[in-house]
Amino acid sequence: MPQLVTIKVNRPDRRPIRVWVPVLPVALLLFPVVVLVALAAIVARLVFHIGVVRALGAGWRVISALRGARFDIEQGHTAVFVAIR
Repeated sequence: MPQLVTIKVNRPDRRPIRVWVPVLPVALLLFPVVVLVALAAIVARLVFHIGVVRALGAGWRVISALRGARFDIEQGHTAVFVAIR
């Protein structure tokens, strides 16, 4: 599971902004959202006959695979770089 997300925003004629976001505290703050997603998964299972365990397992594998991902976004003179460690 990723431990740290680094976000860097390059702005023209200014110093870049760099922010380090630890994943675990953010995940703990978003735990109520996880509960709602679990309830939605149960409803989806009943309505669409989707395997909840397989769907949650697939979601977990996607989140775990994000470690080492890097995203570069440029719009005009502003650039945003996100690295997941």
